[in-house]
Amino acid sequence: MYVAVKGGERAILASHEAVAAARRGSLEVPEMTVTQIREQLGLAVDRVMAEGALYDPDLAALAIKQSRGDLLEAIHLLRAYRTTLPRLGFSAPIDTGRMAVRRRISATFKDVPGGQILGPTFDYTHRLLDFSLAAEGARPDQAHRHSLSTPAGDQHVGKSGNGNGANGTATPMPRILDVLHGEGLVEREREDDEAQPVADLTREPLTLPAERDARLQNLARADEGFLLGLGYSTQRGYGRNHPFAGEIRMGEVALEIVPEELGFAIDIGDLTVTECQMVNQFHGSKEVPPQFTRGYGLSFGYCERKTMAMALVDRALRGRELGEPVAAPAQDQEFVLYHSDALEAAGFVQHLKLPHYIDFQAELELVRRMRAEAAAASPVAVGSAGAASARTTSAQVTASAGESR
Repeated sequence: MYVAVKGGERAILASHEAVAAARRGSLEVPEMTVTQIREQLGLAVDRVMAEGALYDPDLAALAIKQSRGDLLEAIHLLRAYRTTLPRLGFSAPIDTGRMAVRRRISATFKDVPGGQILGPTFDYTHRLLDFSLAAEGARPDQAHRHSLSTPAGDQHVGKSGNGNGANGTATPMPRILDVLHGEGLVEREREDDEAQPVADLTREPLTLPAERDARLQNLARADEGFLLGLGYSTQRGYGRNHPFAGEIRMGEVALEIVPEELGFAIDIGDLTVTECQMVNQFHGSKEVPPQFTRGYGLSFGYCERKTMAMALVDRALRGRELGEPVAAPAQDQEFVLYHSDALEAAGFVQHLKLPHYIDFQAELELVRRMRAEAAAASPVAVGSAGAASARTTSAQVTASAGESR
């Protein structure tokens, strides 16, 4: 046993060295720095922060470098590190209505207070490879310089609104769905009950049925691809929802805490977040008239696709609450919440490549015994199998005799 353990340890250490060598790649190529990853692979950094549940761009960039670009592994590294950090306090709820907006669009109204701000989006690109980006170290061409120097105000679409700089607008923008509140056409969000404790899935296990706060926490850390598939399923009829993107906004919000010795909120920094509010048709019930309902998504960083899928799934999970038939996968709390966490899924799938020698030998012996019992209980099958075996054995004996002669 000691020899086996010692040999396994050497193999593991050698594996670590192989990983380090593969991560570094060719020594003739300059090593990528954490700063480069943070500044130039921002969307990957934002996804790792969101699903790792830790807002720290530098640590997320370090995790991406350490994992060789495997975002799931990077998320695992960040979550593991997060568990070592002490909890120093609790922040006040962020106010996205006071966001310094860098991107803000609506698919429900063309002209909205503050205007549509396209911001940094791939929505209007041609999805063609830009080979000028392969000219590493070269200065951007004239076209790129023009696009980079275009006044930010030109990103607006609509009648109102001033230009926004790289760090967002300083003037808070009203929520677009407030337009529908005056007519009572969209449900109002329930006020938070200050006496009701907020779920904390980082310290308490998930229990079902889960309230909406726990569901949203789960979805905020959920795998983007899984949520995207579920959100797509609701649009194809598995959930009977017809969504509209009421508002999507991305920018910086103030993070505030209320120290006990002061008794009032102080600003300790800014967070970049993406928020999405979907509006969905609702035919009403005996108590509620026909109106639009909401699905909500919020994520660290610029994770627009994630928050849109999150809002679609959030609305689907509200089916029972709204008296709708619950039959689709996206409406099933257990299916969604227990299978959306990428680390849980990866752990169960990837553990299959670890040694299972004893388990397999037990299964192998069981299958052999079951086959023997089935053969003994079925003479016809045994006779045909035995005849075939006898013919094979006879042929082998004859061939062997011929060779010996």
